Amino acid sequence: MFDRDAWQEIFATIKKNKLRTFLTCFGVYWGIFMLVIMLGAGNGLRNGILAGFNGTATNSFFCWAQKTSKPYKGMKPGRSFNFTNDDFKALRQLPELDIIAPMNRLGGYGSSNNVVRGLKTGNYQVSGVYPEVNQIEKVDLSEGRFLNYNDILQRRKVCIIGKRVREILFKPDENPLGDYIRVNGVYFRVIGVTKPTAGGQNGQEQSETVNIPFTTFQQAFNYGDVVGWFAVTAKNGVQATEAEEKALAVLRERHKIAPEDQLAIGHWNMEKEFNKLSGLFSGIDILVWVVGTGTLLAGIIGVSNIMLIIVKERTKEIGIRRAIGAPPALIVRQIIIESVFLTAIAGYVGLVVSVSLLELVSNAIPESDDSMFIHPGVDVSVALTALAILIFAGALAGLIPARKAIAVSPVEALRAD
Repeated sequence: MFDRDAWQEIFATIKKNKLRTFLTCFGVYWGIFMLVIMLGAGNGLRNGILAGFNGTATNSFFCWAQKTSKPYKGMKPGRSFNFTNDDFKALRQLPELDIIAPMNRLGGYGSSNNVVRGLKTGNYQVSGVYPEVNQIEKVDLSEGRFLNYNDILQRRKVCIIGKRVREILFKPDENPLGDYIRVNGVYFRVIGVTKPTAGGQNGQEQSETVNIPFTTFQQAFNYGDVVGWFAVTAKNGVQATEAEEKALAVLRERHKIAPEDQLAIGHWNMEKEFNKLSGLFSGIDILVWVVGTGTLLAGIIGVSNIMLIIVKERTKEIGIRRAIGAPPALIVRQIIIESVFLTAIAGYVGLVVSVSLLELVSNAIPESDDSMFIHPGVDVSVALTALAILIFAGALAGLIPARKAIAVSPVEALRAD
């Protein structure tokens, strides 16, 4: 492999046929370039989409009351109902459920309310939550602390504000902790400031939310024992779908809802959605590898064809070398080394250019909360594995021409034109 004469011969051949060598290498270069770019783009899309799920437990589900759609036990369809604190107690008895967090939102889901501090005001979501919600929808604090059970039991008028709420209601040099904001005429003392843990709409919602203790919310805004919705996680070893079915069955029974009424209780299963997206991106990865491998294979076939042409051009030379005693293994090695060399150089350049381009694109794309394309790139091990496979394929591409070269007898080779 380190035979100086062999390498001089390889470089002489490349120099003699520059255009042909360039076009051959370009096919290999383009194959690995496209494979890495497609893998990187797929990862960027995956990162952007899944960023919206950051901080939310993947074994969780959410359910809320709607209107019945079927008659049941003498009651007409279209009946309205609300979840209550007693539903919370009933759900706690189910062994399949782990964390149960009742939640309320002032004005209902998607509503916003005037939040006032001094002369400054803003429209934000005001929610009543339990401390456990932090284990279902992760909350990161930039200042202060989160709600605890003393806040719940004592119905303290305290609140956690989002990053955007702080920016609008407080000056950058002001300390919000210990200060007060007003919601519907009720004052709440700020004890913490959150920062978004998710991207997209979820991140914006986190940034524009005011969280207060659930019990305080019910008392301050005259909600009685009404619960807007439940956020729930399944126990380890239990599928969220199974836990969700058990929880919905209990709620239907408690509120006299027909078992087959699928519209009375709205529900959203994080595990199902996450698995759907994971399956989608797995399919995209497979498609990328199939297309990329096909492109690489085309480049390798090009190398093999060029090596066949080179062998044909050097038939007489090979015959002379065989006639003066060169062993077949030496001829085979020479051709395979040339094939691997061309493949490795072209593949390495394609790898470096593609990875560099992905890095430039990654740095150029701003990481905003609503971005659906974040940090495109490939794992180093994947890139190196692709290069190793390419080099191995280059060796195989040179093997066929090499076997063809040694199959010709020295006498016939010397007679070749």
